[in-house]
Amino acid sequence: MTAHTTASTDLDQRTGGIAAADIGLLVLRIFFGGLLFVHGTQKLFGWFDGMGWDATTSGFDQMGYNPGKFFGTLAGLSEMVGGGLLVLGLLTPLAAAIALGTMINAINATWHSGLFGGAEGPGYEMGLLFAVAAAALAFTGPGRYSLDYGRPWQRQGVVWGTGAVVLAVVAGVVTLILKWAL
Repeated sequence: MTAHTTASTDLDQRTGGIAAADIGLLVLRIFFGGLLFVHGTQKLFGWFDGMGWDATTSGFDQMGYNPGKFFGTLAGLSEMVGGGLLVLGLLTPLAAAIALGTMINAINATWHSGLFGGAEGPGYEMGLLFAVAAAALAFTGPGRYSLDYGRPWQRQGVVWGTGAVVLAVVAGVVTLILKWAL
């Protein structure tokens, strides 16, 4: 055991096992996952002043994601499910992959406006920020305050993070190929 590990263990014991990193991961998961969940419910149900399903699917048709009913529903469900799982800290690498794959397509859809957007519409800044948050959670895991913590299915680290990123990229690219092919 290194001096750093011993010091961290001692600090965890003195503070009742509360580690700042676990609290930070909880805050990140709740706010990022919560925002992603809200975006999904806006698309699907019109909650939180959202467009609702009909307007979402029409918008996806206009962006070239045809059929818009399929791609709009897929985007809404991905955001809602991925965000919900992240809030709970459940199946975190899969949840992060869902979020990242969805954000690859969000970045593609807003790429033409540049990073911060402009007269052409919103930029890909938010999609990029969400993608980075998802990738970070894929590698770090959900932290102690999650439904994954201490369970047999808990997965985190370089191998699982890399797997989640690869899965997200493959799913995102397959979606883009379908967009261009249909």
